[in-house]
Amino acid sequence: MPDWIVSTNDAKYQRVAGGDTYPCDAPGDTMDVIDASSFPPRIVATVDVSTTIVGPPQAVAISPDGQLAVVSAPNRYDAVRGECVFENYLQVVDLTVARPRVVQRVPTSHHPQGVAFHPNGHLLLAATLGGTIESFAVEGTQLVRKNEIAVSNDRLSGVTFTPDGRAAIVLMRDAQGAAVLDVEGSSVHLTPERISTGVAPYAVDVCGGGRWAVIGNVGLAGLPGPAGQLAGDADTVTLVDISRRPFRAVQHLSVPALPEGVAISPDGRWIAALTMDGSNLRPDNPGRRERGRVRLFEIRDGQAYAAGDLPAGEAGQGIVFTADSQYILAQFNVEKMLAVYAVGSGTLVDTLHRVPVQGGPCSIRAMPGRRSSLRTMAGLK
Repeated sequence: MPDWIVSTNDAKYQRVAGGDTYPCDAPGDTMDVIDASSFPPRIVATVDVSTTIVGPPQAVAISPDGQLAVVSAPNRYDAVRGECVFENYLQVVDLTVARPRVVQRVPTSHHPQGVAFHPNGHLLLAATLGGTIESFAVEGTQLVRKNEIAVSNDRLSGVTFTPDGRAAIVLMRDAQGAAVLDVEGSSVHLTPERISTGVAPYAVDVCGGGRWAVIGNVGLAGLPGPAGQLAGDADTVTLVDISRRPFRAVQHLSVPALPEGVAISPDGRWIAALTMDGSNLRPDNPGRRERGRVRLFEIRDGQAYAAGDLPAGEAGQGIVFTADSQYILAQFNVEKMLAVYAVGSGTLVDTLHRVPVQGGPCSIRAMPGRRSSLRTMAGLK
């Protein structure tokens, strides 16, 4: 049974010694479709899209049946003005054809970042920088805009549905904490329920069994405006019990600076965090390190315990588990590759396998529901 993962690449941007650069001869952005059903994972299709490294590494999603992908966070670099311009639309990619391609651009009211498919595939949510959640019905290969829900006056970041599809968790990057949405059919409503997080919650993931969610908090670096000089301070990951309402945070785990990517394994046993650990800083910063870290935690008896710690790439982004909970794919942005780690032996191991990509990988997601009922995609057999 295929295990499809989608990963986007911001090719126009390149981090050099902690600085932002935009090479004039850069290629276009892309999305890779990855088959992780066997080792080693392999890219089976690449699609031209528009995306950006700016924002949580969850600006892409794949439907539970593997038929569609949605790419968020479109932007373009304006060389005359010397800045990136955020744009307001989602891109729908048809994955059923021999050569997957964008088949629809759907306007949004604000710049969209985190996106998520409902476990039954009929609904998609997009979290925006305008503080809203925009909901879309999924009709074949098209998105139909349904509603816009005001969650905050400030930026939102990651969003995910719970495995039973009855609720969604959306992260309030600037206002702090996580908001909970009720989901009934195609109707989505904001509740007064909130979840405590660390500073600047950024990415969120849930396990297939419906017991746990995990939230990565990127600290002062994730807040708006100048934060002063940061030197690679420790940040946190929050473990959330979603087995009953109200959802509640049960543990805050210390991790190295900037846990851009967080993931929980489909079987609910492991938490992985991909942290920059100062590898995004300039060489003259005392917190500068050449490489980030991958941290692994094991959940036992309702608590998470440290289980592994290995070097990662420079300024890493997103991270996901494979469907069998045996492997982890981590985005090494500066190196332009995906790294594969193993956890099947009960500890964290770098397999040393790398998957080169066409630009700096910036967002990555696996299918919701952990793909137990996946239908083979006709164009990617």
